Amino acid sequence: MAHTTKGKEKLLTRVRRIGGQVAAIERALNSDEECADVLQLMASCRGALNGLMAELMEGHVRFHVLAPNTRADSPQRKGAEELIDIIRTYLK
Repeated sequence: MAHTTKGKEKLLTRVRRIGGQVAAIERALNSDEECADVLQLMASCRGALNGLMAELMEGHVRFHVLAPNTRADSPQRKGAEELIDIIRTYLK
């Protein structure tokens, strides 16, 4: 079972929320909103998308890169945790 299957509804809820944010951007552009307001909507959407990306990348590392029986004190586990931290920091 893929890690995306396990939390599928939670992920889909986030995707729907992002879709709503994109729709808000479209509405703002159609109604000639101020550019600062549109930029703020875009920044919020980007943050939500980056958060989703970080979550999926973390799951990918944990479930597809590391072997399931990797010990908590192994160099591989430590390296994976460091990579996950870097990904989360980069995508903030």
